[in-house]
Amino acid sequence: MHVQEWLDTVPAAAVYAVVGLVIGLESLGIPLPGEIILVSAALLSSQHTGIDPIVLGVCATVGAVIGDSIGYAIGRRGGRPLLAWLSGKFPGHFSDGHIATAERSFEKWGMWAVFFGRFIALLRIFAGPLAGVLRMPYWKFLTANVLGGILWAGGTTAVIYYVGVVAEAWLKRFSWVGLVLAVLIGLTSMLVLKRKAKKAQAATAAGAASDGDTSAEPAPATRD
Repeated sequence: MHVQEWLDTVPAAAVYAVVGLVIGLESLGIPLPGEIILVSAALLSSQHTGIDPIVLGVCATVGAVIGDSIGYAIGRRGGRPLLAWLSGKFPGHFSDGHIATAERSFEKWGMWAVFFGRFIALLRIFAGPLAGVLRMPYWKFLTANVLGGILWAGGTTAVIYYVGVVAEAWLKRFSWVGLVLAVLIGLTSMLVLKRKAKKAQAATAAGAASDGDTSAEPAPATRD
């Protein structure tokens, strides 16, 4: 079942919980489709289903911040052996190449890798644990984590919500335009057919009158 269709079948409170939980687990380091869940829920909230986009954005932000913080604590405690273990268990997401790419980003950008990592699927999974492994000062991590979480989760919710509202309004206007065009086409067709019928009726009447005039002409006189 499509994610949005599934979310539409559960209560609003469950949607908030699922969004917060999935994003939190993804931020913790577990490869889950957090962005897909958030976009689907935000789009659903724009369709008047009882889901409040503000509450949704707050739940997504809280899940992102808490998940990243737990990931940071696990990474700081587990260190390099944790990355080696993850690489063996999830080679598709935690391969040596992925880890090396994330490490280069951290070396180049520092705390900003955590901030911008929110908008990049690979770094979104790595940011918390890797920041802990690399012993980034927690205050730097927390600052980037909170700011990135608010901008990514809250911003994504707001953008998708308003896009959904505008799209719905546009589709409604489009349906009215379609209805007006259908009515105009129907009226035009009716008028054209009516005009043709009048012309045919006039031609028939003219032909009948012509025949009547011919039959009414006097017979030519005959000579005795």
